[in-house]
Amino acid sequence: MGEQQARLNGAETFRLGATARRFLLATLLLLIAARLMLIFWLPVIDPTEGRYIEIARKMLETGDWITPQFDYGVPFWGKPPLHTWLSALGMKLFGVSQFGGRILIFATALATGWLCHDWVRRHWGRDLALLSVVAIAAALVFFGASAFVATDMAMVLGTTLSMVAFFNCVTATENRRIWGNLLFVGLAVGMLAKGPTAVVLTGIPLFFWLLLGNRWALLLRLPWGTGLAVLVLLTAPWYVAAELKTPGFLRYFIIGEHYERFVVPGWEGDLYGRGHARPKGLIWAYGLAFFLPWTFFGLALLAKPVRLFAAAKGLGGGAGMYLLLWALSPMILFTPAANILPSYVLPSIPAAAILVVLLCSAVWQGGRILRLATAATLVATLAVYLGLAGLAYFAPMRISANTELALVAKARALEPQMPIIYWGARAFSGEFYSNGRAQSTSDAAVLAGLAANTTRDAVAVLPEDLAQVQAILGDSVSNEGQFGARFLLVEPANGGAGQ
Repeated sequence: MGEQQARLNGAETFRLGATARRFLLATLLLLIAARLMLIFWLPVIDPTEGRYIEIARKMLETGDWITPQFDYGVPFWGKPPLHTWLSALGMKLFGVSQFGGRILIFATALATGWLCHDWVRRHWGRDLALLSVVAIAAALVFFGASAFVATDMAMVLGTTLSMVAFFNCVTATENRRIWGNLLFVGLAVGMLAKGPTAVVLTGIPLFFWLLLGNRWALLLRLPWGTGLAVLVLLTAPWYVAAELKTPGFLRYFIIGEHYERFVVPGWEGDLYGRGHARPKGLIWAYGLAFFLPWTFFGLALLAKPVRLFAAAKGLGGGAGMYLLLWALSPMILFTPAANILPSYVLPSIPAAAILVVLLCSAVWQGGRILRLATAATLVATLAVYLGLAGLAYFAPMRISANTELALVAKARALEPQMPIIYWGARAFSGEFYSNGRAQSTSDAAVLAGLAANTTRDAVAVLPEDLAQVQAILGDSVSNEGQFGARFLLVEPANGGAGQ
């Protein structure tokens, strides 16, 4: 998308024209706008986002900022609290809503994009920096996770900061100590977002990059004393406080979540759900699928092996191998894992997008085909995301039925403070939208006793359980219809028989 420019730090780069810059800036702003619209309009989806946003709501409600709570009085040991802090703080600032719970998660995505833009600009120029950040923002898994209430985006901010800071520290001639300390700040962010996994995801590419290039002497450039002190000071207080407050946390979190979860197929030790058993090696398929639409650009590079090798070598400073190892780190770590999720590829996206942009610009040198392919891909991708935002506004249940927004809204319309009983498994978004008033049970005696109490109750039930629940409740409730995945059964306002 431009003309050949002089080498900058050993990389062939190119200069964008004014029209191309305006197009990319407009695309980036529209991508941000589309994601903001989804923050407002897309309901909280169960189970993952519903669980984490409800944990954050409980943190804000109870004022317990040390131990996230899976349920009132039940500690959540599965993950560190950084994403919970962000969501709870967002709701404190902007109100208890899906916007409040998501907006500071989105801020971490913006910060990640800014870090990548700054890094590419320093080493390869502003035009490739702009292309890179647009590619990152448009990648399927990054766009989806950028405001999704979960641990992943906060961790990616940490791993990205560490990788950018390390490279800058060992290659820069100024501000080396600052960048070196920021490496450890990034590790601390990762430790508070996801735990030791973040450190391993950073350590894998750094280890192999140092090994393959025999660059071990570069480690002497790191400020180990102040850096380790920063890491300990930022992370140890919470880990110690969490173990003291709820003994047993460290054993479950370190061994259960970081060993047994990944090596034991169908791990049954999960206190908060179940293991996600998948074929080993599936992470590579996830990587290809969720890097879309840029997967095709990466595969196209393989058709030009000679140019590709020359372009990678021309990046200078070992940057090509650095980015490749960074991009492959999640795949290397999770290939033998027995329990994985698609979001585990997210830490690779910044590096993969930057690498594809740099290599494509060098291999095709900004030719007409590359310009047209890039523009067409961005227009198509943007159309999909804006269409998704429109669908979230006009027909949110068409995106996913795994949300209780409509059901809770119907119950509130009938009676604002009406308790909702979920038959069977918990529905976390139901708890969130009802401000904790929704409960769950599998005890038939609890349902049978609803008619005897003085409150007007509602029961949410899946279609396959509807006949069983109606048999238990008899004529004491009316069926208000199906909302999302569940039917809503409600006691009449006058306490009489259902209609």
